[in-house]
Amino acid sequence: MYKLYNFQSSGNCYKIRLLMHQLGIPYESIEVDILRRESRTEDFLNINPNGRVPVLQVGEKYLPESNAAIWYLAEGSKFIPSDRFERAQALQWMFFEQYSHEPYIATLRFWISLLKDRQANLSQIEQRMPLGYAALNVMESHLKHRDFFAGDAYSVADIALYAYTHVAEEGEYDLSSYKHIKRWFSRVESQAAYIPITKIQ
Repeated sequence: MYKLYNFQSSGNCYKIRLLMHQLGIPYESIEVDILRRESRTEDFLNINPNGRVPVLQVGEKYLPESNAAIWYLAEGSKFIPSDRFERAQALQWMFFEQYSHEPYIATLRFWISLLKDRQANLSQIEQRMPLGYAALNVMESHLKHRDFFAGDAYSVADIALYAYTHVAEEGEYDLSSYKHIKRWFSRVESQAAYIPITKIQ
């Protein structure tokens, strides 16, 4: 059985939980409270020297990085496109998510809704928010004439981008004008075996 070193509110951890549920893969969840620095203990750093969740344990091996983990799990399934170009397109969007999207949208959500420390991070929030909106604008433009991000079907690219986009309002992003993204949310949420992320209280 797989083991997932998991923090329930993390979008990166949610990607893996969502895909495993949709693939019907059983796993053991090992909760790591990042707010109590449990990902910075010596034991955890032996698993992932980068000190971050999620980590997917595969037998005796450990696979950090959420997008690497979902690609590994989805190999051979319908969630990775069979067409060579569309596979590369899925990777394109997964790289975009980690480089141009997650550092701005996820980080603001972490500071504002998880740490509840908006004021201490105000200058960083003001710097990063325009870059988060830039990422949302790229996504909105892509979805004007497409239902999904890679080819014509729901894939790991959609899982990667959905995880933090659909909770972007928890980072004070206003999604009201992003009608194509909102329609895409509905398409993702209508997929078989969809499960929600745990909402931040």
